[in-house]
Amino acid sequence: MLDAIRWDSDLIHRYDLAGPRYTSYPTAVQFGSQVGTFDLLHALRDSRKAVRPLSLYVHVPFCANICYYCACNKVITKDRGRAAPYLQRLEQEIQLIACHLDPNQTVEQLHFGGGTPTFLSHDELRQLMAQLRKHFNLLDDDSGDYGIEIDPREADWSTMGLLRELGFNRVSIGLQDLDPEVQRAVNRLQSLEETRAVIEAARTLQFRSINIDLIYGLPKQTPENFARTVEEVIRLQPDRLSVFNYAHLPERFMPQRRINSDELPAPADKLRMLERTIEQLTAAGYRYIGMDHFALPDDELAIAQEESTLQRNFQGYTTHGHCDLIGLGVSAISQIGDLYCQNASDLNQYQNALGGAQLATSRGLICNQDDRLRREVIQQLICRFSLDFYEIEQTFNIDFKGYFVQLWPQLQAMADDGLIELNDERIQVLPAGRLLVRSVCMVFDAYLEQQNRQRFSRVI
Repeated sequence: MLDAIRWDSDLIHRYDLAGPRYTSYPTAVQFGSQVGTFDLLHALRDSRKAVRPLSLYVHVPFCANICYYCACNKVITKDRGRAAPYLQRLEQEIQLIACHLDPNQTVEQLHFGGGTPTFLSHDELRQLMAQLRKHFNLLDDDSGDYGIEIDPREADWSTMGLLRELGFNRVSIGLQDLDPEVQRAVNRLQSLEETRAVIEAARTLQFRSINIDLIYGLPKQTPENFARTVEEVIRLQPDRLSVFNYAHLPERFMPQRRINSDELPAPADKLRMLERTIEQLTAAGYRYIGMDHFALPDDELAIAQEESTLQRNFQGYTTHGHCDLIGLGVSAISQIGDLYCQNASDLNQYQNALGGAQLATSRGLICNQDDRLRREVIQQLICRFSLDFYEIEQTFNIDFKGYFVQLWPQLQAMADDGLIELNDERIQVLPAGRLLVRSVCMVFDAYLEQQNRQRFSRVI
């Protein structure tokens, strides 16, 4: 078992910088218009030749209500009819992508995100899953990781029954905070009873895994009322928890302008919220996976971390990083071999491209050798909390210390500060450094100095 994380206020104050979450390296900030449809088709051909397994991500952008904190790509509408033309184009995209892949490429992982995927009617969900099964090799034996994001205000027992029937076996439930004052401040009124009903349905219907999302740093939150939320969530016994740091970036995300910045908790209170949350979850038996993720010891993520097989991609921590990730829908991102590409983020542009029988690829990048090397370094640090130099040297035919000689003073400073243990063979992220692992990864990011740090959230 990995050592417990250790809270060190002095280190946190020094290393709590703004930086990427490293769901990819290079990050999406580096994507450019030089990558297009031709590059995607070329990558799909390579995937087909290698018969690599697949992970599918499907983006459903619609929400009936706006949550002021949300930074996702979404369309707020009460008109359920708006889904129909979108689904028509999404089905075209499914067909266009699938014809370039091999029927033997199994879909090990499927995830519906949004938006609110259950904004779709039962018939629309059935039709969409039927199209996916028709064109991709989805597993029928319930062995795949097939998940969907749930807003408990948009789901009931019949919805949960339908999702289980369609093959979903994992649910991720947005909760954020249970305090009514906080909920009013972010325009997301959601009772504990609504959330509990969805979880009870999922357990009764034998969904394999339940994840709950929380956010700390929202308006009107205090360490005391957030601790009460965490206590209630622990009683619900989710298999996994995501505890996100709210990044207030109203200049980038228009809905956040409706949040009264005077009501946001002070930085010291935010830190206390996180510290108490870690104490509560650790006492309840949850393991710290990394970044903002926690899981019970028998969860697949915790087991993968123990076995050093944990990976990270655009869907966060995963046991399916070996799969080619195909993103479907507006703004969806694909990672196929060394190609990253993203669909148009504007709904009309996405639909118009597919209306013209063209894929909606709008930007991306192709990793070079240096990107691949640094990607592997960052992947190992953020997933294993350790890095074996010999392993990297063998894979990439380099001398590690020679290649990264300019970074050594920064790494040595981190070692002197107690974030990492550094010697000629490896980097080990110490218990006091695990909460700050993003800061360690940032040392190896060749693009970071060119970027505006205000585009990123802080580490803590």
